[in-house]
Amino acid sequence: MITLETIAATGVFSVAWLMIAVPALMAGLLLISGKFFDRTGHWMAVAASTTSFVLAAWMFIQMLGADPEHRAVSVPLYTWINSGTWKIDAGLQIDQLSIVFALLITGVGSLIHLYSVGYMAHDVRRRRFFAYLNLFVAAMLLLVLADNYLVLFVGWEGVGLASYLLIGFWQHKPSAAAAAKKAFVMNRVGDLGLTMAVMSMLALFGSSSFEAVNAGAAKLSPGWATAIGLFLLLGAAGKSAQVPLQGWLLDAMEGPTPVSALIHAATMVTAGVYLVVRSHEVFEMSATAATAVVIVGAVTLLAGAWIGTSKDDIKKVLAGSTMSQIGYMMLAAGIGPAGYAFAIFHLLTHGFFKANMFLGAGSVMHAMDDDVDMRHYGALAKILPYTFYTFAMGYLAIIGFPFFAGYFSKDHIIEAAFEHNLWAGVAALVGAGITAFYMTRLMLMTFAGQKRWREGVHPHESPKVMTVPLVVLAIFSVFGGLLMNAWIQEWLEPAVGNHVTEISLVPNLIGWLTLAVVAAGVAIAWFVFGGKRTIPDVAPATRNPFTVMGRNELFGNTVNDVLVVQPTMMAARGLTVADTKAIDGGANGLVTVFNGLSTQVRRLQNGQVRTYALTMALGAVAVGVVMILSQLG
Repeated sequence: MITLETIAATGVFSVAWLMIAVPALMAGLLLISGKFFDRTGHWMAVAASTTSFVLAAWMFIQMLGADPEHRAVSVPLYTWINSGTWKIDAGLQIDQLSIVFALLITGVGSLIHLYSVGYMAHDVRRRRFFAYLNLFVAAMLLLVLADNYLVLFVGWEGVGLASYLLIGFWQHKPSAAAAAKKAFVMNRVGDLGLTMAVMSMLALFGSSSFEAVNAGAAKLSPGWATAIGLFLLLGAAGKSAQVPLQGWLLDAMEGPTPVSALIHAATMVTAGVYLVVRSHEVFEMSATAATAVVIVGAVTLLAGAWIGTSKDDIKKVLAGSTMSQIGYMMLAAGIGPAGYAFAIFHLLTHGFFKANMFLGAGSVMHAMDDDVDMRHYGALAKILPYTFYTFAMGYLAIIGFPFFAGYFSKDHIIEAAFEHNLWAGVAALVGAGITAFYMTRLMLMTFAGQKRWREGVHPHESPKVMTVPLVVLAIFSVFGGLLMNAWIQEWLEPAVGNHVTEISLVPNLIGWLTLAVVAAGVAIAWFVFGGKRTIPDVAPATRNPFTVMGRNELFGNTVNDVLVVQPTMMAARGLTVADTKAIDGGANGLVTVFNGLSTQVRRLQNGQVRTYALTMALGAVAVGVVMILSQLG
């Protein structure tokens, strides 16, 4: 890592902070300007996000032209904390890992901004919505560009705030307000893990910088390495909706569809994967923590896929898919050096094809008067040609159709999983088959078959401001994997320490097996939902446990309610009773006692001289009796 002071020509790196500052300042301007920018605020937000993308692309080009040892640049900003022995600087780290994240966040984020111009055209609070989008982009950039965990945590919390505002943007809907609160609270659980990890680093290393932590990780005891690794995993599970903190993700679909694309495709849910890969030195010192990452990833990829098979809400199918695909990334990150690059590779391709499909789902909803139930769709391929063909590119990418984006990135993970552990490989392989099934089901129910439109619905294609981003994302869904496949491992190796392995375009045995499983998943979906088969417009009742569990999200909300919500409510009620009966009761009892005493004492002070004289006489007699008795004794 080199600093700006050691570079002869800093160029664009000297203003790297503008990537964060421009959207952050624009967000503030749009929020405090009142109605002044109501007519232009959305385009100002698009321009801010695009400016950040241009800066990121410029830096990426500069890094491509530099020698590998000079590509990573540290950009110091200012001394944040300087008290006693504590000295913590705030700075940015522009390296091979952070720059690809910056490109993804600003590139896909800018396309989502553009799409939102059309999608939110008639919303009376559109300016505020775009302010929140800019705030989200700024916070996410701070998270991935920070050079230490404490600054990363600021971005981490900023992302949490912005996601709360965006998920609950339509707060007039009780479901949206509840979803925002649920996401906020569940993410705070994960944030506790990250907080404990950062505090442990400060205590052990005296610093939270990536450089100091990486250097000190090799000296950690197994216990501390495991503890910090598990703390980091808890934080990652909350932000990336991994088991057991996945419950907020599907509810978050209550937000506007561009929010789903921004949060659940390219940015927020990938933060946990970034955290684990960035902290690879810690996980390499603890087999226990690394194994925990693999288990969480494997369980989540199967759980998300399972949920995707049973939902009829098009956005919730895609949300379950997001859980599953992030599970693949976590699985790869837990494997170690053999999987780091593939985790990031799949993260990038997933950003393309999942943003494409979420925005495509929004285009379908736009055409169907905001109906999200796929049982009310059908026969939309000819009515929505741009939406259909672009969505189809994302579909082929996610199922791993040969030479589309997911074919390269996800298949690499499956192969690495088999090399690491048989059961991890089997889980990844089964997940690929289930993914092919539920995504084919989505395609057939939405675009094929007979129309099942509700009365009064007249589908129509979205305006160009919405379809152009779909076309761009579809292109990357097709060619993104092929473009990155040859160089992604070597590019990331200096930053994440992955093992560079030789890759062939010709599938090996695991590759052919994966294609066969994917083909089986597609065939089963076609047999159940394809052709001229009738799809009822209401989900039929069933006792099939597989379907029932999928529809109920594997009863995750029930488990949370039984294990967390109800015990917490009982404890709160118990504290209320204790406060009322014990604390307030004790205080009120003392009041009663002293009130009674004061009443009795008041009777002795009646203002009558004879009463006082009698009292004095009785007192004198009492004193005399005591003195006589003491003399006799």
